Amino acid sequence: MKLAQTIESILFWKGEPVTLKQLVTMTNHSIEDVVKALEELGEQLKERGIILVNNDAEFELKTSPESSKLIESLTKEELSKDLGKASLETLAIVLYRGPANRREIEHIRGVNCQSILRSLETRGLIERVDESGRSPKYKGSMELLSMLGISSWNDMPEFETIQKELTKVVEVVITEQE
Repeated sequence: MKLAQTIESILFWKGEPVTLKQLVTMTNHSIEDVVKALEELGEQLKERGIILVNNDAEFELKTSPESSKLIESLTKEELSKDLGKASLETLAIVLYRGPANRREIEHIRGVNCQSILRSLETRGLIERVDESGRSPKYKGSMELLSMLGISSWNDMPEFETIQKELTKVVEVVITEQE
């Protein structure tokens, strides 16, 4: 497999920005080879429905500008739907456990939550914080706080009790992995 294809697979799989340094580490290639492969990938994608976005040495696959009207209408349609059970569970974990990273949320729920987190973020219900590590952490947004009519997350029903229980679940999962 060519390096450009490998990088495309990584970016697709991650679904979020990946730094040049991470790509070098993940592919075990030199920075020069990775940069060349990124340029090749960018050229290959020019006539496709996705593009390679470079934002300050972070790379991500995004929909092409030509698709913007279609994607906008699909997003509006998606946002007009009610939140499903999986989204509500994920949102509850973020609110009671947050800030929490995707790994913690997935351990509690037992399933992949990447698309749900993206949907909740798109709806303005959660926001990314503390992106200094490998995986950003998520917390409830100020907009959600306002929607719920509370002035602090501590005002949520049984906040301290549920927060302690979720902390125990995460600690048990982490202990089991070690």
